[in-house]
This record gives sequence, C-alpha cells and structure tokens, in this order.
Amino acid sequence: MIETHDLTKKYGDFFAIKGIELDLKQGDVFGFIGPNGAGKTTTMRIIATLLNPTWGEAYVCGHSIYTNPKEIRRLVGYMPDFFGVYDDMKVIEYLEFFAAAYRIRGAQRRQVCDEMLNLVDLDFKRDAFANTLSRGQTQRLGLARVLLHDPQVLLLDEPASGLDPRARIEMRNLLKRLRDMGKTIIVSSHILPELADVCNKIGIIDRGVMSVNASVEEVMKQVRQKTVLHIGVDGDQEAAAQVLEGSEMVESIEPRPTYLMVTLKEGTSDYSDLPTWLIQAGHKLTLFREEEINLESAFMALTKGMGKKT
Repeated sequence: MIETHDLTKKYGDFFAIKGIELDLKQGDVFGFIGPNGAGKTTTMRIIATLLNPTWGEAYVCGHSIYTNPKEIRRLVGYMPDFFGVYDDMKVIEYLEFFAAAYRIRGAQRRQVCDEMLNLVDLDFKRDAFANTLSRGQTQRLGLARVLLHDPQVLLLDEPASGLDPRARIEMRNLLKRLRDMGKTIIVSSHILPELADVCNKIGIIDRGVMSVNASVEEVMKQVRQKTVLHIGVDGDQEAAAQVLEGSEMVESIEPRPTYLMVTLKEGTSDYSDLPTWLIQAGHKLTLFREEEINLESAFMALTKGMGKKT
C-alpha cells in the first residue's frame, strides 16, 4: 500500500529527511514517533503528494508520486496537525461542502456525511457551528472530513495534539475502529503512549533519520535479550527459589512480595521444564507468566542517547 525508497528532502545543506524506507501493507497501522521537527510531517506531505522530495521514490497503492499524483490524492486522506474550519458553517454544512468537492452528489452526499458523523461520534453536534466545538471535537470533525471519500490510506499528523486526556482516549478508540475497518494508517506523534496500543509497526525518527523501523514484536525482541518470568507458588517461596536455582537455564532470582522474578540466561527460549520441576517438588503454582515489555519501555531503551548534541 505504501512504499518509499531512499526518500530524501534537502533545504540547502539541511536534510529534513534522509533515506526514509517504508513498506506498509493493507491494514498496517504505522506509528511514526519522534520529537517535533524530526521529519514526520515532511515524510507524510511527500506521500500525500503535497511536497516533492529532493530525491527518492514513494508509491501509494502502486502509484508513483511522480507519475500519478492525482490518483494518489483520490486514495489518500491526509489530516494535518493544524487545520482551520469555517466558523460560519454548521458541522453538517462543513462536511457537505467537502463532500461536494469530492463530487459526492445528491442523496448519497447526505448519507455519507451522516455516516461519518456517526463514525466519529459527532451526531449530536451536526447542527452546531464549527467554531463552537471543543479542540477534541474539532479534531474528530477533521477526521470525518478526510474520510468522506473512503480513502484506503490515512495520513494523520499528530491527531491527538493539544487534546485533554479524555479526548486522547476517544481519539485512540477511533483509530482502533479505523484499523478494524482495514485502513492503512500512518499516524505520527511525539508522545508514545498515544500509539502504544494502536500500532502494529513503529518507526522512530530524529533529525530526519529513521533509526528504528520494525514491527512491534521485533522491537520488543530487540530490546529484550533475556526472558524474565514471574513465578508464584502457594507456600514456601524460598524453597521454590532453591528448586529453580538448580536449573542451568536460570541466571538470577529476585523475590517479590507475591512472586519470584526469574531471569533466564540469554538465548533461552524453552523453559517448559520449570513448572514441572516445581510441581514435582511439591509446590502449587499460583502464577507462571513471561514478563511483558510495554512499547514505552522499548522506546526509552532504543532511543537512549538520541537527540544529544555531538
């Protein structure tokens, strides 16, 4: 759905982005993460055919940004980080205006606008003037606008920027609904928790260079070289620890109030014998699971030292 090869944009001697490589399939949700000014917006504007690269190539649904930009614009919905609304228009009028620009006519126009209002939960504001909406409602209205022509690809630049906590949650839930509809989405943010439970792929960019570009699972594996287990027993925790210490696969054991935190040696992937040994030693298991790394922890580990001046 989206491919880029050596995508680069220069302004004089300054690289806004340098050598960006993307390969996104239908239904992928790509979290584009990096500080303000890192190059996220530049990349998205090039993919949307609103900005020409200095060199490199980008394809959207098989169409080149150089040879078929009009077709790409038909397939893409681009929502910038800041956009204006027409204050003297009601919400439904605003959507119908843009639906007309997309050449959606007659009864279908009103039907599509109603469907988009329902999707973004703005039905109750259909007859309100656009300038009376909250920041979160305005963002959802902007998203409804870019969805009017049913684009296959969505480019959402900081959609949760400036929103209060409740509005952020509502925006994340809306992104999940769009993901479930099979949309291919690039969504940018400089705040990782906004994207952690939405994306299946992430890219980390700083100063125009993408240092990480992988699936969430690959990122987790890259961060964690050793498996950590949480093991709880009903009874003598110290005795259970002694049983585990007899295993060659165990590197260290740290007691916690209700469980043992067991770190396995690097490269250990099969630890299925551990619960058997504990049960054979007379211990009843109350907990046995692998510790998960959340995406925020992975981000901190992977970006350690990034952004520092050298």
